[in-house]
Amino acid sequence: MSGDTGTGRLEQGLGARTRRVVYGEPGPETVRRELEATSTVDLAHVVMLRESGLLPGPAAAALLDRIRRLRADGFAGLTGRPAPRGLYLMYEGYLVEQLGADVGGKVHTARSRNDIKATVTAMRLRTELADLLGEMLRLQAGLLSRARRHQDAVMPVYTHFQPAMPISYGYYLAGIATALDRDIAALRGTLDDLDRCPLGAGAVAGTDLPIDTARTAGLLGFRGPTLHAVDAVAARDTLLRALAVVASAAVTLSRLATDLQLWSTQEFGFVEFPERLVGGSSAMPQKRNAFLLEHVKAKAAWAVGAWTASASAAKSTPFTNSIEVGTEAVAVAWPALTAVRESVLLAQVLVSGARPVTHRMEQRAREGFTTATVIANRLVGEGVPFRTAHHVVGRAVRDAIASGEHELTKIETPEGVTDLGGALPSLAEVVAGLNRGGGPGESAAVVTTLRDRLAGHGDRLTDHRAQLRDAARRLDTEVDSVVARYGTGVTR
Repeated sequence: MSGDTGTGRLEQGLGARTRRVVYGEPGPETVRRELEATSTVDLAHVVMLRESGLLPGPAAAALLDRIRRLRADGFAGLTGRPAPRGLYLMYEGYLVEQLGADVGGKVHTARSRNDIKATVTAMRLRTELADLLGEMLRLQAGLLSRARRHQDAVMPVYTHFQPAMPISYGYYLAGIATALDRDIAALRGTLDDLDRCPLGAGAVAGTDLPIDTARTAGLLGFRGPTLHAVDAVAARDTLLRALAVVASAAVTLSRLATDLQLWSTQEFGFVEFPERLVGGSSAMPQKRNAFLLEHVKAKAAWAVGAWTASASAAKSTPFTNSIEVGTEAVAVAWPALTAVRESVLLAQVLVSGARPVTHRMEQRAREGFTTATVIANRLVGEGVPFRTAHHVVGRAVRDAIASGEHELTKIETPEGVTDLGGALPSLAEVVAGLNRGGGPGESAAVVTTLRDRLAGHGDRLTDHRAQLRDAARRLDTEVDSVVARYGTGVTR
């Protein structure tokens, strides 16, 4: 019986409808993506088996040559073939069919689908996280560039949707960059966690065959082999951490998008977007909708939902290989990572394209009496208890509103206080003077610190990518060497 349907112990496979439920009906792109990673693992594994004396040189060369041919044509020859037990066993069955059991049947020596799946998941995850990290660093660079450019664009910051204190638009953007810096650091740490290769863990307890797990790990771009076989096939906690990190970043971006959407309304008029970043209405000709911001807000739900679904699938499962953890909990991650990447890409163009309307921002900061806290603090500097100062300035604001004034120009100082240190401060003076506790007066220092950290994160990502490129070149070189030395035409 074909290796696709029989196991020796079992003579029949799943029914057709059940197969479709479990394995789906993968199209050419799905086949290519899954088998591209699996066959990369196979190339490294076959090289190692040959070096360890577990696979004769000619058989290794034949396997490597056949796998390379499959990869070269995008696995087109496997598209549409029956896969009653999944793509991997269909692919292995093809190798047996083409090369015979004495050659094709040896590719699975000293391993299991369990450690292959864990390895493929780790490889795909590190690729997607590295790409996402790169895009987040570009967003971070954009935020910091705009933070520096708009550091003098005074605006009110709001608490409870009411104007609170004066800041600058650049300072606000630096705040978003500060929050994202923690997500970037966490994402970089998660990427570093993917440094051990699960291949060699076998089904669940390693193997007694003399394999060299450090060799395959190096050829696949990992820093070393797994420490513990059960952990290697049972755990997907790194995936959960990755989802938690990207969900955190997506939530921060959703809050940025909420602010920008609110500030771009006619009622606020703080921010304008160019036509390339807005849309119209099919029915209302006057509309100018910043609808891309709504996509940024909504895409956070994918990551939050994926973490919840993945954690729920893994919860209370035995700590060993399981379908719930290795398959179902993993499946929800990929569309979530794609959604967050798209959110980051949208945020990049929205941050770079948003134009602050500085006169409107300043007007609202003035009309919102946002200098009140600083004036109270000046009274404190003259020896007035803060609560008394708070009451005096609050009453002055009340009187100004009652008289139809739109900004605070005078106050009645408490008895014994004759000088506030000069005229009431301007908005720009207030912003510059808020230079303690991470206030807007320290915005330039914040940007400098974050730019230094950004450079460090970028260097680490560059090193990571170089490590993977070097491993890929080493693997190609070793495959070339085996095929050149032992390629004797062991094919069918």
